[in-house]
Amino acid sequence: MRPHVELVDERDLIRHPAEFEHATGSAEQQHLSYDEEDGSATLKVKFTSDWQRPAGRHAAQTEWFVLSGSITVGDQQLGKGGYWCAPKGVVTPAIQATEGTEILLFRDFGNWAFTPAGNGDGTADAGFIIQDSETMNWYEVEDPENGSPMNFERGGTPVPGLYIKLLFRNPETGFYTRLIKAKPGWREHPLAHHPVFEEAYCLEGLFDYNYGQMVPGQYFFRPAGIRHGDFTAGDAEGCTWIVRCDGDLVDWYTEEASVEMKGKPVNWGEGFPQSEPPALIQPVRSRSVGEWADPTYQ
Repeated sequence: MRPHVELVDERDLIRHPAEFEHATGSAEQQHLSYDEEDGSATLKVKFTSDWQRPAGRHAAQTEWFVLSGSITVGDQQLGKGGYWCAPKGVVTPAIQATEGTEILLFRDFGNWAFTPAGNGDGTADAGFIIQDSETMNWYEVEDPENGSPMNFERGGTPVPGLYIKLLFRNPETGFYTRLIKAKPGWREHPLAHHPVFEEAYCLEGLFDYNYGQMVPGQYFFRPAGIRHGDFTAGDAEGCTWIVRCDGDLVDWYTEEASVEMKGKPVNWGEGFPQSEPPALIQPVRSRSVGEWADPTYQ
């Protein structure tokens, strides 16, 4: 399984040769999260030349979200906000990307293996999904009663200040990919955890919560059960994320949460020379975000 990642900044990640089979051109990838067991991953990819690949089938459920630049999928051109999803085994049309294009690549339930379509015409299967999120409307997120999953298609009570664009949802498993936008100052105060994994990449704005402040280019991956919360979106611009879960999202809340650590000294402190612990050194989380606090960590 993928480990808990929170937070990682793309500026601190090295670039690897991109994991594309049967492609022409060059690309680099950064690993936001990676499952070493089955090859599932979330990657930031930059095409360092014009790039193309024929139609074919991925070994994994595969999704692309365009951050900048341009791609052509079959006969449809997509710019910023363009998105496509090929569930495992579904034919993906031929793809082209222009030099400098950057995407988020999501890969689930398999590795990078790809099989060209062969003699077929490369027409996408019925299960292939393509969207231009820039032309989609925002809908209010709804929080149905009795702990039902948060999904605007199911009805329920609107959550003031939170909006959604649903890019993909598997009706059988609830697996989804969506854009979420919080208005300036939006807040959700209790700690929450979920029965499914949750991952997000910040596209615009910022928000503060128990793991720090999340800004554009930062990412988290939480396995099921990780508590997080007390969210506050930035007062000036709010925040926009691309968010994914491997099932319908259910919020399990914890009020009045606390962490307490106490005890009795055994072999340190007064009367135990040279045994006092050193001053706590807490480096800044990211070299790109700020200076590190101590040269020991350079």
